Amino acid sequence: MRPAELPLSVFQLTSASCLTHLPDVLQGKGFDTNLQQILDAEILPLAEEFDQKLNDEMVYETRLQTAADNFIAAASKLPRVSGCFPPCGFQILGAVYNCITCLYDSCEFPLDCPVEEIDITENSRSRMWCKVPFDLPNDVEVIWRFAEEVKTQEMDQFKEVTAGVDTLYSIPSTSLHHQGTYQCEIFSGSRSIVRLYYYISVTPQLVAGHTELQEIFDLSLLPGGQLLPAPGASPRSFLLLLPSLLTTCLTFSLLLLFLSLWVLIWMLKSEHNHPAEDSDEEEDLDV
Repeated sequence: MRPAELPLSVFQLTSASCLTHLPDVLQGKGFDTNLQQILDAEILPLAEEFDQKLNDEMVYETRLQTAADNFIAAASKLPRVSGCFPPCGFQILGAVYNCITCLYDSCEFPLDCPVEEIDITENSRSRMWCKVPFDLPNDVEVIWRFAEEVKTQEMDQFKEVTAGVDTLYSIPSTSLHHQGTYQCEIFSGSRSIVRLYYYISVTPQLVAGHTELQEIFDLSLLPGGQLLPAPGASPRSFLLLLPSLLTTCLTFSLLLLFLSLWVLIWMLKSEHNHPAEDSDEEEDLDV
């Protein structure tokens, strides 16, 4: 016999307690099977025993109450149903109705989201989106603010830049004075829903170009563009690169040797030609 087939009198003994706490254990989608397994483990043995009439009906009042408590404790460990999207924002549509208090339990997240860092090269395009993973009301207003040069979430350091419905803030050519924190705040009427933050760090183009040239130069020193092993790499990896490094060093040494010999030969030839010119000049003077 399944629990649903128990006589009504048995359920009447504990229905008040079970139904009062049932909203506390409502779970998310996909956990119906887990709830059924817990219910079968706690209630089904009592149902079979009651069906065989092994004890008086009133004996099951205490036992069924204990089984109900065990069911609630086990079911409460399963994930709760929730429409909340962490880590920030006032999410009224994600609130869960509490049957005990007859009120909606909000997601209880802060309005301020963590600061997202963006590294950008000077004269490049910067784009920031004021988007959230949860649903927004239809009557939203978007306000963008900027705090120059600092990374902050302090409201008194921001100055308003734009206000409207545009969720995209774009800088076609980012310069050094664009470095700082950008804040996007979404309103619905007079209520603030969420505040997003972006910190833009601008790298001067000259520095970026120098870094790229340095990387190219470093790669050119090794055959095939191989990189030197990282500081934490094993000695074996360095030994594998050792023949290539020795070959590179030997090549540069031979090149320097040939250049030195060529300069030496050129100097000797120059000295050999100068005495002849001097003797010609002396003969001209005698004449």
